[in-house]
Amino acid sequence: MTDAAQTAFLDRLRGLVGASGVVTGEELRGRPASWTRPAEPCAALALVRPRDTAETSAVMAACAEAGVSVVPRGGATGLVDGILCAPDQITLSTERMTGIEPVDPLAMTVVAGTGATVEAVQGAARAAGLFFPLDLGARGSATVGGTISTNAGGLRVLRYGMMREMVLGLEAVLADGTVVSSMRPLIKNNTGLDLKQLFVGTEGTLGLVTRAVLRLRPEPAGYVTALIACPGVDDGARVLRAAQAAFQGRVSSFEGLWPDFYRLMTKPGRETPPLPQDYPFYAIIEVECVPEEAERFHDLLDGLMTAGTVLDAALASSEEQRQAMWRIRDRVEHMNADGIHRAFDVSVPLARMDAYVTGALARLAAIPDCRAVVYGHIGDNNLHWNTTRLDAAGNTAIDAAIYEPLAELNGSVSAEHGIGLEKRGKLGLSRSGAEIAAMRLVKRALDPDNRLNPGKIF
Repeated sequence: MTDAAQTAFLDRLRGLVGASGVVTGEELRGRPASWTRPAEPCAALALVRPRDTAETSAVMAACAEAGVSVVPRGGATGLVDGILCAPDQITLSTERMTGIEPVDPLAMTVVAGTGATVEAVQGAARAAGLFFPLDLGARGSATVGGTISTNAGGLRVLRYGMMREMVLGLEAVLADGTVVSSMRPLIKNNTGLDLKQLFVGTEGTLGLVTRAVLRLRPEPAGYVTALIACPGVDDGARVLRAAQAAFQGRVSSFEGLWPDFYRLMTKPGRETPPLPQDYPFYAIIEVECVPEEAERFHDLLDGLMTAGTVLDAALASSEEQRQAMWRIRDRVEHMNADGIHRAFDVSVPLARMDAYVTGALARLAAIPDCRAVVYGHIGDNNLHWNTTRLDAAGNTAIDAAIYEPLAELNGSVSAEHGIGLEKRGKLGLSRSGAEIAAMRLVKRALDPDNRLNPGKIF
């Protein structure tokens, strides 16, 4: 594109979204390239900020006509570089599409704009006496569109499922500007291909989500929360199974904490350790229940301690204590302070998790200068690794230690963060050649010119 053509193109975009809707130059360079590259400026030709579906459609049509690729940008909290741009690409920000319509208390649904944050949707639901189950550490910046495009998981997947289970309908814009709308607030709708699923978990490569109908739930009556210590992961799994049986599937979270992670988070001056730091495995278990059921949870733990399945336990007796336990799990800045910056997100079958972690820790310990900690949502198979950042050879060795065993274990290289650019080379460890070929066919059908978030996933 010549300079004159570029100027005319940007002027056309300003005509579609207003002068303030197109950000270029130093203002654009002041925005980070991605969450994992905070010091690297956004390299796009321009950042475009449409206000609604109609403006998004017009922008996509203009970009298609000009042969310009578009990279979507939500809250910019992704960990796999899914929003990285090239200098000849447009980044389309959802930051002005933040509207949330009044909650429908009877249907227990809400319509939210793609740029609305998870926290804002949680607040709207709470104000109506309802509950939006999706929850993750980046709730204040992660957006509806971003969590749909990555099929986000978070802390309550065990009870409520991934973001996919919370989306009843959505509106999306295809690469040529076509609007595909399925904004029906229906739990049951068997009318052929469920088109909304094309845009859930596909990282903006098939279409840009602009609005969504989200399913809400009744506000939980209360919680019982405990930090437990067990002889190992398999014993933790037995605790989970026993609690699920005792409380009819109402365990909402079961977070595994390996010893090095627990010790790091509870160093002097950080979080206060409710239990000693020398147990082989820890877990935070949370059950949704009425206060009258708390005694039954205590009895369950007493029985498991008598059996040796639980070695020690601390129960939260107030909301303050509950939040203090969760801070041990959530305060990732403590890892950053210790130089443990690289984040990994994998899934492993629970029955094989102990052997996988033991083997990976041994391989990581053999890499010079590598420190690693592991924790995660083990009730739904999801492990998070955090490691030091080394040189290229060291990082490659770390990747091999964490990712390569997953193929044999029938695991996944990405549990909830997506593929983006970061994991493209690892996709074959989790998906067969036939699966990847089928995904490419869908991509070519909806975006034949490869204009939408090109280069991501594949």
